[in-house]
Amino acid sequence: MVGVVPFLVFALLFLIGPTLYIVLGAFQRTGGGWTLENIVALNTPSVRNAYWVSIKISFISALLGCLIGFAMSAGAVLGGLPKWVRSPLLTFSGVASNFAGVPLAFAFLATIGPAGLITMWLRQDLGINLRAYGFNLLSTPGLIITYLFFQIPLMILIITPALDGLRREWREAAMVLGATGWQYWRMVALPILFPSLLGCLALLFANAFGAVATAIALTGSSLNIAPILLYAQIRGDVLGNPHLGYALATGMIAITAVANTVYIVLRARSERWLR
Repeated sequence: MVGVVPFLVFALLFLIGPTLYIVLGAFQRTGGGWTLENIVALNTPSVRNAYWVSIKISFISALLGCLIGFAMSAGAVLGGLPKWVRSPLLTFSGVASNFAGVPLAFAFLATIGPAGLITMWLRQDLGINLRAYGFNLLSTPGLIITYLFFQIPLMILIITPALDGLRREWREAAMVLGATGWQYWRMVALPILFPSLLGCLALLFANAFGAVATAIALTGSSLNIAPILLYAQIRGDVLGNPHLGYALATGMIAITAVANTVYIVLRARSERWLR
C-alpha cells in the first residue's frame, strides 16, 4: 500500500486537482461568484462548430488509424511476415505513439508543409504542385494526416495483444469444418475481436480529441477547433474569457471521459472472450 502513495499524490496534484479546478472555474464569473453563463455559452454557433470539427477530425483519424494499424498488426502477427519485422514495428510504434506536440508539427511542416522538403522537391523536380491539387497541411485533412502519425502506432500497440490472443485451435477447427480463410475471419476472428476494435476506436478518438499542442503548433488560429478556441480564451488576451475556456475544457473532459469509459468497458469484455 505504501508503494502506491507516490502515485496517488502525483495523480492528486497533477490530474485530479487541476481537473477539479477547471470544472469549478467553468461555473464562476471573472469577477467572482457562481454562474451558468459559461456553460450556456457553449451552445453558441462558433463553439458548436469548433466541437463538431474537433469530433469529425478525431473520428476520421481514429477510424483510419484503426483500419491501417489493424492491417499492419495483423500482417506482422498473423500474416506470415518474417519474425524480425514484429520487434522493430512494436519498438517504432512505442516511440511514434508518444511523438506529438510541437516536434510533430514542426516535422510535418518541414516535410510536407507549404515550403517543406518534399513539397519543394515535388514542385521543382517533378513539376507537381500540391497546393494546385488542393492539398494544404494547415487544414482539416492536413491535421488528420498529422494525427495519423501517432494514431496508427497506438493502434498497433493496443491491438497486437488481442491478435496474439486468437488461438490457433480456433482457426484449425474452422478449417476442419470446411471454412475458408475469409469465413474464419468473418464468423470467428472478427466477432471475437469486435469489442477490442470498438474499444480501440474509442481510445484513439479520445487521444485525438485531447491533442491540444499538435493542433495549435501546426495550424495556429487558422482552424476553428475546440483546442484552439480553448487556447484563445485562456491565453490572456483582452477579448479572452478564461472561465469560458474552463467551460470548453470541461466539455472536452466530458467527451474524452465518455470515450475512455467505452474503451475500458469494451476492453474488459474483450479480455473475457480471449481468456
